[in-house]
Amino acid sequence: MRNSGMVAFVQRVRIIFYLWSISLCGAVGFCAPVRADKLRLTPETLAVADQIYSGDLEGGRVAALRLQEEQPDHPIGYLLEAEALWWKIWCSSAEFKYGMTYPRHRAKLAADRHYLELAAKASSLAEAKIAQHDSAEMQFYAGMGDALASRLYGLRGEGRNTARAGVRARDHLLRAVAMNAELADADLGLGLYNYYIDTLSAAARVLRFFMGIPGGSKKEGIRQLQHAIDEGVLVPAEARFYLAINLHNYDQQYERALEIIGPLVEKYPSNALFQLARGDLFAKLGRKEQARECYRAAGAAALNDPECRRHVQELVEASLAALGGG
Repeated sequence: MRNSGMVAFVQRVRIIFYLWSISLCGAVGFCAPVRADKLRLTPETLAVADQIYSGDLEGGRVAALRLQEEQPDHPIGYLLEAEALWWKIWCSSAEFKYGMTYPRHRAKLAADRHYLELAAKASSLAEAKIAQHDSAEMQFYAGMGDALASRLYGLRGEGRNTARAGVRARDHLLRAVAMNAELADADLGLGLYNYYIDTLSAAARVLRFFMGIPGGSKKEGIRQLQHAIDEGVLVPAEARFYLAINLHNYDQQYERALEIIGPLVEKYPSNALFQLARGDLFAKLGRKEQARECYRAAGAAALNDPECRRHVQELVEASLAALGGG
């Protein structure tokens, strides 16, 4: 993996398994659903997710701990605590480069061990329930746990660990879709897989073939991400964020990306990372005053994580400087 083609490929594989690394269920031939229900979550669970996406990462983490106390044998509380930690990781790892705030690499830190433990806990709890009674819901949660681990391994550049966790996630999520074709939340993973795999270079596609990674279609990926936004229960905010980020980063479709991220910022105006992403798009479109407003909103956000708060201020300064004034 020392030649440039392999390095580029590993970087793309890292992104492919960033969240849910799965392929089309049709590729394995077991798509007939047993039942057709959306993911069922309590209002309390959805409130925790909203707290996280509003930018209250510590508050969301504490609320997730309460879910763990109330339901110690259910994966959701552990997944949501890991989700809160993930956005702290994103925040502290992001850099402003090429006119875009984005995390491109993270060192292997002891502080991240708990995140990986939470991901493993969620997967193991779901697998235990699957052993008792198989269900699309628990297959989904098991896949989510493995995918959470995969995306941190990916950010740290650990190619083998990324792929192993991604393959496990893929197996669980293919089973979930096979059991429940209406599980729209799974389209976040399907969409990201199809989108990213279609962006590989010709050389990387040859390597993908020999590694046995299924192909995909960017067009289909975008459709699936939009479906996750429209019909998902747990993932719409994340699907909206990543679709906007990808259209910005890979396709330079700044106007379309701005349309997608707009409702996310309007729903969660206190999320500094969402504000930064929207500001970057305004800047790319030459709308400097609107970009400044977003950057300043990010800087004014009340962040209860000291490291994230300090880093956001640095990102805001860099973003404003790139506009030619603050």
